[in-house]
Amino acid sequence: MSVASELSGAPLSLADRAYEGIRDRLVMLDIRPGEPLNDDALAQELGTGRTPVREALKRLEGDRLVVAYPRRGTFATAVDITDLAHISEIRVELEPLAASRAARTASDATRAQLAELAVDITGLDAVVGDRRDLLRRDVEVHRHIYRAAGNPHLEDILVRQDNLATRIWCLFLDRLPAIAGHVGEHAALLEAIVEGEAEKAARLALEHVVGFERAVREVL
Repeated sequence: MSVASELSGAPLSLADRAYEGIRDRLVMLDIRPGEPLNDDALAQELGTGRTPVREALKRLEGDRLVVAYPRRGTFATAVDITDLAHISEIRVELEPLAASRAARTASDATRAQLAELAVDITGLDAVVGDRRDLLRRDVEVHRHIYRAAGNPHLEDILVRQDNLATRIWCLFLDRLPAIAGHVGEHAALLEAIVEGEAEKAARLALEHVVGFERAVREVL
Protein backbone atom coordinates (compact mmCIF):
# COMPACT_ATOMS: atom_id res chain seq x y z
CA MET A 1 0.00 0.00 0.00
CA SER A 2 1.28 3.49 -0.84
CA VAL A 3 1.95 6.19 1.71
CA ALA A 4 -0.93 8.35 0.50
CA SER A 5 -3.51 5.62 0.93
CA GLU A 6 -2.11 4.79 4.35
CA LEU A 7 -2.43 8.42 5.37
CA SER A 8 -5.98 8.90 4.17
CA GLY A 9 -7.29 5.56 5.41
CA ALA A 10 -9.83 5.59 2.58
CA PRO A 11 -10.09 2.95 -0.14
CA LEU A 12 -8.59 4.04 -3.44
CA SER A 13 -10.31 4.07 -6.80
CA LEU A 14 -8.62 2.08 -9.55
CA ALA A 15 -7.43 5.34 -11.13
CA ASP A 16 -5.95 6.55 -7.83
CA ARG A 17 -4.31 3.20 -7.24
CA ALA A 18 -2.76 3.27 -10.69
CA TYR A 19 -1.62 6.86 -10.18
CA GLU A 20 0.05 6.18 -6.84
CA GLY A 21 1.62 2.93 -8.00
CA ILE A 22 3.15 4.45 -11.12
CA ARG A 23 4.08 7.68 -9.34
CA ASP A 24 6.05 5.90 -6.64
CA ARG A 25 7.91 3.82 -9.24
CA LEU A 26 8.82 7.01 -11.09
CA VAL A 27 9.88 8.83 -7.92
CA MET A 28 12.17 6.01 -6.78
CA LEU A 29 13.53 5.59 -10.33
CA ASP A 30 12.23 2.02 -10.51
CA ILE A 31 11.04 3.35 -13.87
CA ARG A 32 14.22 4.93 -15.16
CA PRO A 33 14.37 8.45 -16.66
CA GLY A 34 13.60 8.29 -20.38
CA GLU A 35 12.06 4.82 -20.12
CA PRO A 36 8.83 4.27 -22.10
CA LEU A 37 5.67 3.41 -20.16
CA ASN A 38 3.55 0.61 -21.58
CA ASP A 39 -0.17 0.81 -20.76
CA ASP A 40 -0.78 -2.92 -20.97
CA ALA A 41 2.25 -3.90 -18.91
CA LEU A 42 1.45 -1.36 -16.19
CA ALA A 43 -2.20 -2.39 -16.06
CA GLN A 44 -1.22 -6.03 -15.62
CA GLU A 45 1.40 -5.20 -13.00
CA LEU A 46 -0.95 -3.00 -10.98
CA GLY A 47 -4.03 -5.18 -11.36
CA THR A 48 -6.09 -2.47 -13.04
CA GLY A 49 -7.41 -1.89 -16.55
CA ARG A 50 -5.83 0.25 -19.22
CA THR A 51 -8.26 3.14 -18.65
CA PRO A 52 -7.12 3.82 -15.04
CA VAL A 53 -3.51 3.65 -16.21
CA ARG A 54 -4.18 6.18 -18.99
CA GLU A 55 -5.91 8.49 -16.51
CA ALA A 56 -2.96 8.12 -14.17
CA LEU A 57 -0.47 8.99 -16.87
CA LYS A 58 -2.35 12.19 -17.67
CA ARG A 59 -2.12 13.23 -14.01
CA LEU A 60 1.56 12.29 -13.88
CA GLU A 61 2.26 14.50 -16.87
CA GLY A 62 0.93 17.41 -14.81
CA ASP A 63 3.30 16.36 -12.03
CA ARG A 64 6.25 16.60 -14.46
CA LEU A 65 7.01 12.92 -13.94
CA VAL A 66 6.11 11.74 -17.45
CA VAL A 67 5.99 13.35 -20.86
CA ALA A 68 3.79 12.27 -23.77
CA TYR A 69 4.77 12.61 -27.42
CA PRO A 70 2.24 12.26 -30.25
CA ARG A 71 2.66 8.94 -32.10
CA ARG A 72 5.65 8.04 -29.93
CA GLY A 73 4.13 7.30 -26.55
CA THR A 74 4.69 8.29 -22.91
CA PHE A 75 8.10 8.35 -21.24
CA ALA A 76 9.49 8.99 -17.76
CA THR A 77 10.89 12.50 -17.65
CA ALA A 78 14.60 13.06 -17.40
CA VAL A 79 16.10 14.02 -14.05
CA ASP A 80 17.60 17.44 -14.68
CA ILE A 81 20.03 18.52 -11.97
CA THR A 82 19.55 22.14 -13.06
CA ASP A 83 16.05 21.87 -11.56
CA LEU A 84 17.55 21.50 -8.08
CA ALA A 85 17.78 25.25 -7.47
CA HIS A 86 14.20 25.83 -8.60
CA ILE A 87 12.85 22.99 -6.45
CA SER A 88 14.85 24.16 -3.42
CA GLU A 89 13.61 27.73 -3.88
CA ILE A 90 10.05 26.49 -3.38
CA ARG A 91 10.84 24.03 -0.60
CA VAL A 92 12.80 26.48 1.58
CA GLU A 93 9.68 28.64 1.72
CA LEU A 94 6.97 26.00 2.04
CA GLU A 95 8.54 23.16 4.06
CA PRO A 96 8.98 25.41 7.14
CA LEU A 97 5.42 26.67 6.65
CA ALA A 98 4.04 23.12 6.61
CA ALA A 99 6.06 22.10 9.66
CA SER A 100 5.09 25.15 11.72
CA ARG A 101 1.44 24.84 10.69
CA ALA A 102 1.43 21.17 11.69
CA ALA A 103 2.91 22.11 15.08
CA ARG A 104 0.16 24.67 15.62
CA THR A 105 -2.89 22.87 14.28
CA ALA A 106 -2.41 19.08 14.23
CA SER A 107 -5.01 17.06 16.13
CA ASP A 108 -4.13 14.95 19.14
CA ALA A 109 -4.55 11.81 17.04
CA THR A 110 -2.17 13.15 14.40
CA ARG A 111 0.39 14.13 17.05
CA ALA A 112 0.22 10.62 18.48
CA GLN A 113 0.84 9.19 15.01
CA LEU A 114 3.80 11.51 14.43
CA ALA A 115 5.23 10.62 17.84
CA GLU A 116 5.14 6.94 16.90
CA LEU A 117 6.82 7.74 13.60
CA ALA A 118 9.59 9.67 15.41
CA VAL A 119 10.32 6.65 17.59
CA ASP A 120 10.22 4.37 14.56
CA ILE A 121 12.85 6.29 12.59
CA THR A 122 15.23 6.86 15.52
CA GLY A 123 18.28 4.68 14.92
CA LEU A 124 16.84 3.54 11.60
CA ASP A 125 20.29 3.28 10.03
CA ALA A 126 21.15 0.47 12.46
CA VAL A 127 18.32 -1.76 11.26
CA VAL A 128 17.82 -0.74 7.62
CA GLY A 129 20.83 -1.33 5.42
CA ASP A 130 19.23 -0.63 2.05
CA ARG A 131 19.61 3.03 1.09
CA ARG A 132 16.54 2.89 -1.12
CA ASP A 133 14.45 1.67 1.81
CA LEU A 134 15.81 4.53 3.90
CA LEU A 135 14.86 6.97 1.17
CA ARG A 136 11.34 5.54 1.05
CA ARG A 137 11.07 6.25 4.76
CA ASP A 138 12.20 9.81 4.09
CA VAL A 139 9.36 10.22 1.60
CA GLU A 140 6.95 8.70 4.11
CA VAL A 141 7.93 11.20 6.83
CA HIS A 142 7.58 14.16 4.50
CA ARG A 143 4.12 13.10 3.39
CA HIS A 144 2.97 12.64 6.98
CA ILE A 145 4.11 16.17 7.83
CA TYR A 146 2.43 17.65 4.77
CA ARG A 147 -0.82 15.90 5.67
CA ALA A 148 -0.50 17.02 9.32
CA ALA A 149 -0.32 20.67 8.17
CA GLY A 150 -4.00 20.41 7.34
CA ASN A 151 -3.90 22.45 4.11
CA PRO A 152 -4.60 20.23 1.08
CA HIS A 153 -3.34 22.82 -1.40
CA LEU A 154 -0.05 23.20 0.45
CA GLU A 155 0.18 19.41 0.74
CA ASP A 156 -0.33 18.97 -3.00
CA ILE A 157 2.43 21.43 -3.89
CA LEU A 158 4.90 19.96 -1.44
CA VAL A 159 4.26 16.34 -2.42
CA ARG A 160 4.99 17.25 -6.02
CA GLN A 161 8.18 19.11 -5.17
CA ASP A 162 9.38 16.40 -2.79
CA ASN A 163 8.77 13.82 -5.51
CA LEU A 164 11.02 15.75 -7.87
CA ALA A 165 13.66 16.25 -5.17
CA THR A 166 13.61 12.53 -4.34
CA ARG A 167 14.28 11.64 -7.97
CA ILE A 168 17.41 13.79 -7.83
CA TRP A 169 18.42 12.15 -4.54
CA CYS A 170 17.93 8.70 -6.11
CA LEU A 171 20.16 9.63 -9.00
CA PHE A 172 23.08 10.25 -6.63
CA LEU A 173 22.14 7.76 -3.92
CA ASP A 174 25.30 5.65 -4.22
CA ARG A 175 27.43 8.77 -3.82
CA LEU A 176 25.62 10.17 -0.78
CA PRO A 177 26.97 8.43 2.32
CA ALA A 178 24.88 10.39 4.82
CA ILE A 179 21.44 9.16 3.76
CA ALA A 180 20.75 7.47 7.12
CA GLY A 181 21.50 10.66 9.01
CA HIS A 182 19.37 12.62 6.56
CA VAL A 183 16.37 10.44 7.38
CA GLY A 184 17.12 10.17 11.08
CA GLU A 185 17.22 13.93 11.59
CA HIS A 186 13.47 13.92 11.00
CA ALA A 187 12.98 12.54 14.52
CA ALA A 188 13.72 15.93 16.09
CA LEU A 189 11.45 17.65 13.57
CA LEU A 190 8.59 15.28 14.32
CA GLU A 191 9.10 15.75 18.05
CA ALA A 192 8.95 19.54 17.66
CA ILE A 193 5.67 19.23 15.80
CA VAL A 194 4.25 16.88 18.43
CA GLU A 195 5.23 19.32 21.20
CA GLY A 196 3.69 22.26 19.35
CA GLU A 197 7.02 24.06 18.95
CA ALA A 198 6.21 25.85 15.69
CA GLU A 199 9.35 28.00 15.40
CA LYS A 200 11.64 25.07 16.12
CA ALA A 201 9.79 22.87 13.64
CA ALA A 202 10.12 25.53 10.94
CA ARG A 203 13.84 25.92 11.62
CA LEU A 204 14.50 22.18 11.48
CA ALA A 205 12.50 21.82 8.28
CA LEU A 206 14.53 24.61 6.68
CA GLU A 207 17.81 23.06 7.79
CA HIS A 208 16.72 19.74 6.31
CA VAL A 209 15.97 21.22 2.88
CA VAL A 210 19.17 23.27 2.81
CA GLY A 211 21.16 20.23 3.87
CA PHE A 212 19.64 18.17 1.07
CA GLU A 213 20.67 20.67 -1.58
CA ARG A 214 24.16 21.02 -0.11
CA ALA A 215 24.68 17.26 0.01
CA VAL A 216 23.75 16.86 -3.64
CA ARG A 217 25.91 19.76 -4.79
CA GLU A 218 28.91 18.38 -2.94
CA VAL A 219 28.93 15.25 -5.14
CA LEU A 220 28.39 17.03 -8.45
